[in-house]
Amino acid sequence: QVQLVESGGGSVQAGGSLTLSCAASGYNTGGRYYMAWFRQAPGKEREGVAGIVSAGTTCYADSVKGRFTISKANAKNTLYLQMNNLKPEDTAMYYCAADFTLFRQRCPVVVNAYNYWGQGTQVAVSS
Repeated sequence: QVQLVESGGGSVQAGGSLTLSCAASGYNTGGRYYMAWFRQAPGKEREGVAGIVSAGTTCYADSVKGRFTISKANAKNTLYLQMNNLKPEDTAMYYCAADFTLFRQRCPVVVNAYNYWGQGTQVAVSS
């Protein structure tokens, strides 16, 4: 059973930085996989933030390009999201997601392309 556990959320002032982590388990690390970060602000739909495929290719939402970096430490089975120059509009619950289905479009990062989800970690950015 695939399990995803996020951590690293918190409160920060605008311009600050946070690094989110997602510990993944229960899947074949030698196979092809797709992982991503999503976020959902109160009253808004869940949106894709960044995605990465097992070969290393990444994809970012326009709103975070140049500020956020997605990466994966394969030895630790951990996905990261480095967030710099945070803005109040980045405030949201952030979710880690994974999928193993081939031949799905992975960029842009969309909700219906991922089957496994974590419980989320809250990020709050104050002005």
